[in-house]
Amino acid sequence: MHNTSSPSTVIGIDVGGSTTKIVGFHRDGNTARLIEPQFVRATDPLTSIYGAFGKFTVENNIALAQIDRVMTTGVGSSYITRPIYGLPCSPVSEFQSIGLGGLYLSELDEAIIVSMGTGSAIVHAKKTADGASVEYLGGTGVGGGTLLGLTKRLIGVDTIESFEQICKDGNLDNVDLRIKDMYKDKTSLINADLTASNFGKLSDLATPADIALGIANMVGETIAMVSVFAARRFGLKKIVLTGNLSTLEPVRQVFSDFLAGTFDVEFIFPRYSQFATVIGAALQG
Repeated sequence: MHNTSSPSTVIGIDVGGSTTKIVGFHRDGNTARLIEPQFVRATDPLTSIYGAFGKFTVENNIALAQIDRVMTTGVGSSYITRPIYGLPCSPVSEFQSIGLGGLYLSELDEAIIVSMGTGSAIVHAKKTADGASVEYLGGTGVGGGTLLGLTKRLIGVDTIESFEQICKDGNLDNVDLRIKDMYKDKTSLINADLTASNFGKLSDLATPADIALGIANMVGETIAMVSVFAARRFGLKKIVLTGNLSTLEPVRQVFSDFLAGTFDVEFIFPRYSQFATVIGAALQG
């Protein structure tokens, strides 16, 4: 456990293939102050790890002597095989980190937490007398990797920034088959705007923007429905969305559309949602 007798800093690092996220908590007695999270991109995990660490400590004026320990998680954390600048590194479960980070950011006592990264992982997290219990429920291979892979192949766009921009001009009516296309009865109990078949009405006239928006809708709806099923298992109505994909506006809009009351759940995008996992890792220090 960390030293509570004097002020100290615990660092959390979430290592992806080429992106590393880093955060810190400055602890003084029983209080902990979150230090603004950051991320860096690099061509390999080790460069990313040391680049993130150096940038974070310099910009926040954190001396090595102030750091109590470094908590690591993520698929690339196995690259950390020795102390970073002499500091002890402790690997922690990514799923546990997702749950703890999601509860911390949302300030909820219990929720379904969804981490939307390259794929999507779902956990049930609940505060307990001695901390929190986190159960990994499963997930789906549909996520940011799906979105970028299909976008690059179908319309030649391979950056998130370009994808988000092109989606602004998209029209789902040229791509998706929706309930309103199949049933003309306006008294139906089902939301007429729900998708009956993703890309089920793909028009020859569909533009790259239409296709991009269709991809965002398919990815978002798949994750949304899987998380709704998970929430029903526990009788919960709060679903916290985290991970890099949670910051992408075309995907966020999909979840907002679900708030029309169709599934009686609330999707929550907390501040720092893309940093939930690394925050959860640091909280275990």
